[in-house]
Amino acid sequence: MTLSTAPPRPPRTARLGLAGAAGMVFVGGSVAVSGHLADAPLFTVQAVRYGVACLLLLGYARWSGTPVHRPRGREWLWLLGVTLTGLVIFNVALIQGSRHAEPAVIGVAVACVPIVLAAVGPLLEGRRPAAPVLAAAVVVTAGAALVQGLGRTDAAGVAWAAVTFACEAAFTLLAVPVLGRHGPLGVSAHATWLGAAVFAAVGLTVEGPGALTRLHLDDVLAGAYLAVLVTAVAFLLWYTCVAGIGSGPAGLLTGVAPVAAAATGMALGGPSPAPPVWLGIATVGAGLALGLSASHSR
Repeated sequence: MTLSTAPPRPPRTARLGLAGAAGMVFVGGSVAVSGHLADAPLFTVQAVRYGVACLLLLGYARWSGTPVHRPRGREWLWLLGVTLTGLVIFNVALIQGSRHAEPAVIGVAVACVPIVLAAVGPLLEGRRPAAPVLAAAVVVTAGAALVQGLGRTDAAGVAWAAVTFACEAAFTLLAVPVLGRHGPLGVSAHATWLGAAVFAAVGLTVEGPGALTRLHLDDVLAGAYLAVLVTAVAFLLWYTCVAGIGSGPAGLLTGVAPVAAAATGMALGGPSPAPPVWLGIATVGAGLALGLSASHSR
């Protein structure tokens, strides 16, 4: 009799939850990185970002033997919706919103996404929303709001924050109907090539064909981080999590992003978080424990 010394594999729900959390860590870390692109030709950088991410995803699909199906019928509308809301309008809203509101205002708006995903996501999946997950979403949202803090804004800033919130929710909800046939890899690949095409068209019109020559080394490095980790890797991890445990429980993990942003800022030499931030981190952790444990027991 041979005894195995390999450690036991964690439960499937835990593995999927870790995948979603890892994706949100990359997204949270992108806050500091994106600041290096403030003076770069934005639409051109985004076009290159999504184009590179698409090539990486297609290369992974070929290496792993995972088929990427061609969309058909209404699937084009769902995928285009994911692209326009979650990639194009979302990035534009972030830029416009930053001109009228402090980053915390946008962050608090995005922090409300878990509640929408917990309430609407199960309906798109043919299930009723789970009360424990809804309650956990409220806790996670409160914790994320504490981490982000409050900021100053005007009416336009509030409007752009609302657009950012809606686009962040749509990025997940509009993908639910096509995840079944296309899978996380297919949805990610199609969203990125569509995003690259839209941003390239806008970039050529607004910034001109010579915009690439205006990129500096820090722009290229920041764009590479966004393309590889925040797009190709994070998209795949996130949609894998959504497909595996459902959009409601997965939505709770968006609370990890502001926590990761705070940790990244401290790691890059920023000040230690204030007591309300620590309280917010603990609150996010409590909400995740409540929601994910309730989802696992269902």
